[in-house]
Amino acid sequence: MTNSPLDRRKFLQLGTLAATAAMAPVAARAAATLPALPYGFAALEPHIDALTMEIHHDKHHAAYIKNLNTALDTAAELAAKPLPGLLADLPAIPDQVLRTTVRNNGGGHWNHDFFWKIMTPASSSGAPSAELGSAIQTTFGSVDDFKKAFAEAGTKRFGSGWAWLIVQDGKLKVVSTPNQDNPQMKGIVPDSDLGTPILGLDVWEHAYYLHYQNRRPDYIAAWWNVVNWPAVSALYASAAK
Repeated sequence: MTNSPLDRRKFLQLGTLAATAAMAPVAARAAATLPALPYGFAALEPHIDALTMEIHHDKHHAAYIKNLNTALDTAAELAAKPLPGLLADLPAIPDQVLRTTVRNNGGGHWNHDFFWKIMTPASSSGAPSAELGSAIQTTFGSVDDFKKAFAEAGTKRFGSGWAWLIVQDGKLKVVSTPNQDNPQMKGIVPDSDLGTPILGLDVWEHAYYLHYQNRRPDYIAAWWNVVNWPAVSALYASAAK
């Protein structure tokens, strides 16, 4: 093996590509299996407790996948499609009952697979890249102002849903969706809220109630400690191209 600067540069480029691919959300066919967590159940403590993570992943996420697969057992053509494409064109599913099931459970699967990957133990949380930090400052004024806007979207989401940071037409925007909807669902989510998610927060009660009870703002404040900023920055770099 040679050890030239070109060889080393190529090695680093391949490593970056591999890391980005690992952070990418579900792109396989819609019918799926439960992906493993990229860390242990207790890895995000004390900010998110181990029991909540175990129930959230092994019960809630698993249920979305089971329900999705069951629904697609009678729709082989849909089951063979990549999940993101299926979710992006939900109105094309003619059967209303099947469309609703795919929306709720396919959305739940995609959202949770994304959610696990943009979190990490606090010791490796890091900070936004220079490019993402600059975009946050340009859009929101400061990182603190961004966190305030994002927390407000999560806190004010009535009932269950998600808060998102998306890239829309090359710019950052904070949006919120109900239930298991996400900003890629054309024809379901209003056009004004469509975009590429780079950060998402689950504000369903099952994501925090064991530890935080009804204190959703406390959960959101603690959650910032486990945001995987290198992963989010990589998603931003890809979406902003």
